[in-house]
Amino acid sequence: MKKLLKAVAIALLIGTLFVGCKKETKEASADGNSGEKIKIEYYHVNAETQGGASVKELVDNFNKNNDHIEVTDVYNPDMYKGLMQNLQAKQAAGESPGLVQVGWAFLDYFSNNFDYVSPEEAIEKYDEDKNFLKDNFLPNVLDLAKNSDGDQVGIPYSLSTPVLYINKDILKEAGLSEEGPKTWAEVHEFSKTIKEKTGKYGLYIQEPADFWGQQAIIESNGAKMITDNKASFASPEGIEAMQFYQDMVKDGSALHISWDEGVQSFVDGNIAMCYTTIARREQIQKGASFDVTSLMSPTFENKERKVPAGGCFLAITATDDDEIKAAWEFEKYLYGIEQMATWTKGTGYTPPRKDVAEAENGLKSFLEENEMMKPAIEQSRDVVSWASFPGNAGLESEQALLDMRDEILAGDDVKTSMENAQEKINSLLENN
Repeated sequence: MKKLLKAVAIALLIGTLFVGCKKETKEASADGNSGEKIKIEYYHVNAETQGGASVKELVDNFNKNNDHIEVTDVYNPDMYKGLMQNLQAKQAAGESPGLVQVGWAFLDYFSNNFDYVSPEEAIEKYDEDKNFLKDNFLPNVLDLAKNSDGDQVGIPYSLSTPVLYINKDILKEAGLSEEGPKTWAEVHEFSKTIKEKTGKYGLYIQEPADFWGQQAIIESNGAKMITDNKASFASPEGIEAMQFYQDMVKDGSALHISWDEGVQSFVDGNIAMCYTTIARREQIQKGASFDVTSLMSPTFENKERKVPAGGCFLAITATDDDEIKAAWEFEKYLYGIEQMATWTKGTGYTPPRKDVAEAENGLKSFLEENEMMKPAIEQSRDVVSWASFPGNAGLESEQALLDMRDEILAGDDVKTSMENAQEKINSLLENN
């Protein structure tokens, strides 16, 4: 598939050159004297309610203080799956953005199907600071962006885990402890009581175009999404976890709606608890007019908490030498201490760079004052990898999980839906 994409891209590029319509990637700088300005695109998934404002702030600041590079941020809907689809179309048309966000679930899929420049290559060719990675990132953090072959595909950028946000005012109104529930069984009991006493919904669990939140529930009940490079989530433990989820929707204690609607309904005070990424912290904290806080991801009784590492890494997909150099300069800027602090404050993502939390110009005072960040940091010891199916079937496998979720929440038999999805994914893996 990767070779096919290359062939199509080359053919299209050659055809474009012959008809004289090749789009220029450079333009004269504003003052007309400092040479040409390299133009690159930055592909991201950050909607306005999830870090989009921070993306624009960072890009605008870079452009304002740079006389030879111009970055355009390009928002991609449908999260990382949507970005992969758009990137595929872009490269098939003979074009490439300079820098892209790649979700952890698509690490192998991306490295198997797209051309990219590793951070080591970019540093070796364009940067005098040869120890940038070693000096600024812990080895285990860098390893998150290594594919199954051990290649450093990119650099971790966004690290997140799911937390349980609670409306303490609703809990108080329902006669419940404002400390909130600690286990999923308690979440269900709280939700039923809230529905009965207040008429409001007890819980919303995030439903974006990925299965990340549901993976946390399944694996916290002892199941595994992948075992020996095969889908294995339709185990008794996995089925039990998704049955629990379906039961809450069926009895009306949990709500089944889109991600944006669900989070906004929580912010509006119509839902008592919201299970979603810490990256939604700013939206919730700024929008809520009630007493709100966050808790660590609930557990199942006598079982260990398992929370997948959410977020993304940054990868260079530019192909022209000047654009590769520009993409690395912009990427390195994004990893500056002040820029990392801006990103964390605007999103809630845990910074991947090791010295940001303690730096005076970083997050030191922010973390001391911001209680809602603490659960995500405290449960970092419980982080597991976001399930990334091997081979070239990443997009189709993710869609199979989303279809399964929709079927289950619509009331279909849980065991049948999960076994069918698992069989479909394993068939895809065998044929790729």
